[in-house]
Amino acid sequence: MPQVSVQTSAGDNSPLSQAMNRYLGYLQSEENKSTLTVKNYRESLNLFLKLTYIRSVEEVGKESVRAYKQALHDFRARDNGELGIRTKNHHLTVLRAFLRYLTAEEELDTYPPDRVTRFKEEERKVKVLYNDEMQRLLQAPDRDTKDGKRDAAILELFFSTGLRLTELRMLNRKDLNFETREMSVRGKRNKLRVVFLSDAAVDALQQYLESRLDHISPLFIRHTQNVVNALPPGEEFRLSRISIYKIVKKYALKAGIVTDPSPHTLRHSFATDLLRNGADLRSVQELLGHKDLSTTQIYTHVTNPQLKEVHKKFHRKPEGA
Repeated sequence: MPQVSVQTSAGDNSPLSQAMNRYLGYLQSEENKSTLTVKNYRESLNLFLKLTYIRSVEEVGKESVRAYKQALHDFRARDNGELGIRTKNHHLTVLRAFLRYLTAEEELDTYPPDRVTRFKEEERKVKVLYNDEMQRLLQAPDRDTKDGKRDAAILELFFSTGLRLTELRMLNRKDLNFETREMSVRGKRNKLRVVFLSDAAVDALQQYLESRLDHISPLFIRHTQNVVNALPPGEEFRLSRISIYKIVKKYALKAGIVTDPSPHTLRHSFATDLLRNGADLRSVQELLGHKDLSTTQIYTHVTNPQLKEVHKKFHRKPEGA
């Protein structure tokens, strides 16, 4: 795993900042957190330093935490927008994790992490596509063109596997096994899982790969004139996150889908499709790469309308009723 700078705010050498640096180093060396996770934690801790102005562990207490929560309400992002409730809770979760580290690893007498309470969130809503919308989306790319073949493969793969955008972006050609119709994916926390390819995904991927004349490693690439002569691995040609995001948006618009789906909508649709067709929650958890079953349970709210029919059909009435 590549090394990452774990410094907090530049010029801040306070005891609290030093403790934060030790924590970020611990996340990478002991917890094996990804570079992106460490970066996100660093940015969150920097925000805590910026909004509270406290510079020692001893100053973290009931009043300073309360002031931090108020400051999160008042804080404005670069676009002058307020932080969403989930973003605020993310920052509070990072603070709790940091305090827990100080207690467990550095054996310091700190403010109890569990007393850093999160804001109450509304029940999370899951956006999914109806079957007809999904079919229109998958049929939207022009499969007679090179970009259309690539884009069709991206959409089919999203719906076949429920991959996260970053997971799909980082796939290489060697990750595909058409014989077994499966592939290994490295997800969050560097955890490896197996996902499976549908017939439609296999067909789309094979058509796309047959159209490529290059020898570079990334599965999904930008098509430019000089890619044919590029030497492996060819990372500079790998599609960016924003490019893949825009591909989904482009074909959703073309398909006339007014709900404005994103790549994560396809992940939600994948999970919901499995549950509606009888898959059990723990299997879906494994396929999605969720650490906790509670994360997967958000999809039961989407499928709950079916439960009434299940109850009506299968619940046995008492004798003589």
